[in-house]
Amino acid sequence: MVETRVFAPAKINLFLHVGEKRADGYHALESLVVFVDVGDELTFAPSPELALAVDGPFAAELAGEGDNLVLRAARALGVTAAITLSKNLPVASGIGGGSADAAAVLRVLGEGRHDLHDIAETLGSDVPVCVDSKAAWMEGRGEILTPMTVPEMHLVLVNPRLAVSTAAVFRALDMRSGLGAVRSNALDGTRNDLEAPARAIEPGIGEVLDAIAAVPGARLARMSGSGATCFGLFDDADAAARGANLLGEAYPGWWVRATRTL
Repeated sequence: MVETRVFAPAKINLFLHVGEKRADGYHALESLVVFVDVGDELTFAPSPELALAVDGPFAAELAGEGDNLVLRAARALGVTAAITLSKNLPVASGIGGGSADAAAVLRVLGEGRHDLHDIAETLGSDVPVCVDSKAAWMEGRGEILTPMTVPEMHLVLVNPRLAVSTAAVFRALDMRSGLGAVRSNALDGTRNDLEAPARAIEPGIGEVLDAIAAVPGARLARMSGSGATCFGLFDDADAAARGANLLGEAYPGWWVRATRTL
C-alpha cells in the first residue's frame, strides 16, 4: 500500500421516518440520504501496527476515544495501517462523521473485498450507506439500500457546537411516522421523526431551525439524523452562500457551511 488520502463526505438525512422497535432492539427506519462536499479526510500509510492520529478543528472532541469507529473498522478487516484522521465535522452531530470515516477505512483498506457491506452492518446503522457515499433510499436498520437519482441540491449546514446522544434521542421518541413513504426524491409530506425528541433534549436545535427558516431564500429547514446539525435547502449556490454568510455573522459560535450534494 502506498500512502493514500481520501475524503469522507458528510451524510444528510433529507427525511427520516421511524417505525416500530424491532426484536433486535433497533428501530425500523426509512430515509432518503444524500452526501455533500464537506467532510473529514483520512490518510493511510503502511505500518506493521494499527495506529491512529487525529488532527483538525474537531480533534479535541475525540480525545480519549481509544476505540472509535475508525479503529473498529480496521480491526474488522484484520489489517494494519498508520491512519491520520483530519476531523473537520462536528462530533455526534447527525451527519455521519464517524460512520463516514469508518466507511472510508473499509473502502481503502478493504479494496477488492466483497464483504464490505456485511462488515459495515456490524459497525453501525449509518456505515453501510456511507460505504458507497451515494444518494440512497435507506430501510431496515440502515442496511437495505436502493440507489436514488436526486437532483443537485444546495444546502447550508448548521451545528450549534452541541453533541446529541443518538441513544437518548431514540429513548425520548414518542411520535413516529411509520414506514411506507412513496419512494421518490420529493420531500413533501416527509419529516424527521427524531427532531421533536432532539429539540426536547437540546432546545438549541430549535433555535438553529428557527434561524435557518428566517434566512431569505430558505425553502426548508430540517434536522439531519439525530441532530444537532440542521440544514436549509436553497435554490442555488449563490443563495446558499448568502444564507451561510448571514448565519455565520449572526451566530459566530455556530459551525456553518454552505455545500452541495455530490
